[in-house]
Amino acid sequence: MTTSDVDSAADRSSPDPSASLLDAPADASRATVFIVRDGRESSRKCSLTPVRGRAGVEFRTWVRERPIDVGTRTLLHPDGPPLSSADRGRPLLLVDCAWRHLPQVLRDVRGELIPRSIPAGFATAYPRRSRLFADPSSGLASVEALFVALHVLGVPRPDLLEGYRFADAFLERNRERLL
Repeated sequence: MTTSDVDSAADRSSPDPSASLLDAPADASRATVFIVRDGRESSRKCSLTPVRGRAGVEFRTWVRERPIDVGTRTLLHPDGPPLSSADRGRPLLLVDCAWRHLPQVLRDVRGELIPRSIPAGFATAYPRRSRLFADPSSGLASVEALFVALHVLGVPRPDLLEGYRFADAFLERNRERLL
């Protein structure tokens, strides 16, 4: 096992049955949020970098043709029906990669995936600029999408925006949607 496979093996202590999933050890079967990250993407530009090590969040680095088992999860996917409180209780899967690489990454993800999108109307604060491809007309930075998803599910995690450079602008742009 390498550090790219699991953030912290020290978090694998015996679970306390009274602990919530947010306090659970970081492994695929117990993490509230499982993030599959394309290792080709720059971690310097990654909005999720400050989330590493947070309780209930596990990162795995995707490498082509190396399957990653995630179990049953709600997959945050732009083509899914909108996420709602009816999805509460099912752990999340977020794939952090360039939009054009999403199908390729998902081919190596194993498990029962229930696709859900972020409800319409949220605005990103992340300044996207691609020199090679058109930027999507909508969409959020990965940390913004994760924050909104957990908010919609009734499990607010304001700590996920700590260290996110554009947090204040994001919260301001979406204040009414987040009330």
